[in-house]
Amino acid sequence: MNVCLAPCPIVFDLDGTLIDSAPDIHACVNYVLEEHGTPHLTLEQVRAFIGGGVDVLWQKIIAAQELQDDRKPEYMAAFMACYHDATQLTALFPDVIPTLETLADRGHPLGICTNKPLAVTQAVLSHFGIAHLFGSVIGGDSVPERKPHPAPLRAAIQALGADPRNPKAIYVGDSEFDAACALAASVPFLIYTKGYRQTPIEELPHLASFDDFAALPAMIETQALALSAH
Repeated sequence: MNVCLAPCPIVFDLDGTLIDSAPDIHACVNYVLEEHGTPHLTLEQVRAFIGGGVDVLWQKIIAAQELQDDRKPEYMAAFMACYHDATQLTALFPDVIPTLETLADRGHPLGICTNKPLAVTQAVLSHFGIAHLFGSVIGGDSVPERKPHPAPLRAAIQALGADPRNPKAIYVGDSEFDAACALAASVPFLIYTKGYRQTPIEELPHLASFDDFAALPAMIETQALALSAH
């Protein structure tokens, strides 16, 4: 019999955690570069640039391609026009939907905390039919700060009914941005190892790691039980 440990909120990152969006981001980046007569980037290069939001993405692209920095607003505007509803190449990681449904059925409030723009985030969640599972969605433009600042995660937790000053919640992500954000917010962090992380996992602060979403509910029960004991 499963033990219900709600109302411990579970907040997820999106890109590299629930979805593999790198192919769509890569296609939109190269569309912009081609329009400006600039050589394409590889999928691996673009994947390594994901995590800090659109502004950071284009800072890294401009540096890599030695583009004019003062044209960044132009590049970003063209990118967003392409990226706003780009879902054709994006896929959920295996077992994400049944895992989310299991957690929701056990009563855990679920949220999203991502550096992806809110409108794009909502479009992706709707595209995959999972928007209804999340009681809180914080995008990269929902609050003034972006991860690794703790404010977005605290906002997501607070919207799910937890105290952001003493958050008995869990954050699930894949990257350096997520690990640093969870640490700054004093929230236990579980890391998905098949995402967009560039740093060796042992160098990132985390309570546990997983490479299979089917294993996540049991892992969360263990961590939620530990939280409830404090």
